[in-house]
Amino acid sequence: MTDSEDSGNADNADGSGDVPDSGTSNTQDAADEAERVSSELYDLIGVKGEASDTGPGVSECGDKDPQKYFRIFHAWTFTPASADRLDGVMERLRTQLPGQGWKVVAYGPDTSKNKNLSLTADNDGKKYSVKIAHFAKDATPNLNLMVVSGCYQVPEGETVDRF
Repeated sequence: MTDSEDSGNADNADGSGDVPDSGTSNTQDAADEAERVSSELYDLIGVKGEASDTGPGVSECGDKDPQKYFRIFHAWTFTPASADRLDGVMERLRTQLPGQGWKVVAYGPDTSKNKNLSLTADNDGKKYSVKIAHFAKDATPNLNLMVVSGCYQVPEGETVDRF
């Protein structure tokens, strides 16, 4: 990655910043990869609970041709079996993600009145970014995750399949 891509990745999970090139793929294979990345993150949470049943989606890739280039996003929520199970999870993720190829680029309270703890990490090898927010003060405490890919190009002769 170039320096500008690396410095811009911090914002990839929220759709801004420079977007790394993720290579060539069709949208279904890229969506399957996003689900694998989310599954790995689920395992790292290490707490019994339930993930929302949402599938990945397809979005445009900045100002690139929307028929040829796309990004995959996968937004999901993790709700623990017991609210107190999330105590310390964000700090544990902050220390364990680097061992799994992730670089934590932001960590701390967000700007909401609840000061929800938020973590953003990039995985240059996988060309993915994740933003995790711990909503500790919600009626049902949970983690919200937004997993976002770099910019894919469809194979020659194909177009982006939107879902």
